[in-house]
Amino acid sequence: MYHTRITELLGIKYPIFQGGMAWVAESTLAAAVSNAGGIGLIAGGSAPGEVIREEIRKAKALTDKPFGVNIMLMSPNADDLARIVVEEGVAVVTTGAGNPGKYMEAWKAAGIKVIPVVPSVALAKRMEKAGADAVIAEGTESGGHIGSTTTLCLVPQVVDAVKIPVLAAGGIADGRGLAAAFMMGAEGVQCGTVFLASPECQIHPTYKEMVLGAKDTDSAVTGLICGGAPCRQVKNRYTKKVNERERAGATFEEIEELTIGSLRRAAKEGDKENGSFMAGQIAGMVKELRPVEEIITTMFAEAETLLKGRAGEVIR
Repeated sequence: MYHTRITELLGIKYPIFQGGMAWVAESTLAAAVSNAGGIGLIAGGSAPGEVIREEIRKAKALTDKPFGVNIMLMSPNADDLARIVVEEGVAVVTTGAGNPGKYMEAWKAAGIKVIPVVPSVALAKRMEKAGADAVIAEGTESGGHIGSTTTLCLVPQVVDAVKIPVLAAGGIADGRGLAAAFMMGAEGVQCGTVFLASPECQIHPTYKEMVLGAKDTDSAVTGLICGGAPCRQVKNRYTKKVNERERAGATFEEIEELTIGSLRRAAKEGDKENGSFMAGQIAGMVKELRPVEEIITTMFAEAETLLKGRAGEVIR
């Protein structure tokens, strides 16, 4: 079951990507995921190009396996990052928040596999037409910036709409979610939240505690009212403050002022009062700190057992 068009395309053991989480996904975590047989990603976010170049080189020192960079196309540094991934010989680029069409020729010429994250069937079709090698269909259960369609509804529709491979993202933290993704027609998955609770993830300990302590009802979305980009995170005083301001009629600019630096305050400072602890709804299932390799191998072992029809042997 591990052999899919994704493993063939990238020469990896397990068809699993680690999400490109800004202020979270850096060289140590990316290398650990790649060394465990998946694809680790370094998040470009809004970081200066030379910072990402340094992270790429750090990852190369930690792994000889393929890894990638996530580029947010709305970033003012997107052009620099698009050039740097070519110069540094990155194996994979995932993209979000835009159309990577203008970079596609250069990336393809460099042998880079391009795999955009999409929240809709329409965008998946456009990415296929633009030359994407695969797409990541990300449901609204995911952490960070989200669309409006659930993974369960989105993935089968994207699978039916395109001929390129589809990875499922959003709400996947164990073998049950992985098996469900395969049953929906996905040929791989992308996970983010479950990797937050790993020793290799270099976020502030408070961030990990927030994820490990989250219940099923501890997920909050900001940006739904003011016209900004909806964003899912663990519920805290920050999310309460932002949502209260939105309901009171604050403008997009006023809300934007509140959000600037909030993820850095969570990931680097562990600021419970003013930090945005981005995590998916699946956080309520993440209950222990585990090494990346254990997370991945356990997930695939559980899924294989389930898909062989022996559910009773794996459900704990």
